[in-house]
Amino acid sequence: MPRISREQKERNRGRIVAAAGEGFKARGIDGVGIDDLMKAAGMTHGGFYNHFTSKEDLALEVLHQGFTDSLDTVAALVDDHARSARAALHAIVDAYLSTDHRDHPEHGCASAALAADAGRHGVKAQQEYRRGLQGYIDAFTDLLKTSARQRGTKLDSRKARELAIALFSQMVGAQLIARAVAEVDPQLSDEVLSSNVHALKRL
Repeated sequence: MPRISREQKERNRGRIVAAAGEGFKARGIDGVGIDDLMKAAGMTHGGFYNHFTSKEDLALEVLHQGFTDSLDTVAALVDDHARSARAALHAIVDAYLSTDHRDHPEHGCASAALAADAGRHGVKAQQEYRRGLQGYIDAFTDLLKTSARQRGTKLDSRKARELAIALFSQMVGAQLIARAVAEVDPQLSDEVLSSNVHALKRL
């Protein structure tokens, strides 16, 4: 049997991570078996162990890649609003607390979709979550300080970090609550999102 190339092996690994990312974010790490995710990736169960030692190993990769992708999106929105940090923050809030993000967790940020899983899956999973969380806090802290400077006011680093943590925590919490009632009461779910968008834009 011919050996696959290094490039093909990397592509196969990427397909597994992508399939697991969608599955884990939609149904939780414990809600998706290796058989299911390998079928979604178009591969056989046995091929899994050519790339990962365990599902926990894969979950760490999903957390890492999920936050990397989300922080890249944040950076792109900041670049799109380079002249106004306040506008960039508003764009990030709008995107995060959108109904599309609520309705498609499989394509969204790991911060809301995998928050509970990170807490349940041990120190290494929490370390990956912390890495992503710190990335958001740092980005928001910089944006808040820049926004204050652009408005001709002062905001010290300690206060900016405090506000950044509160801002991101409220975004994640609002998205979790909106998803928790989306099917039984879509109107309330929409209201949770819109109320938090308005409140956060007043910060």
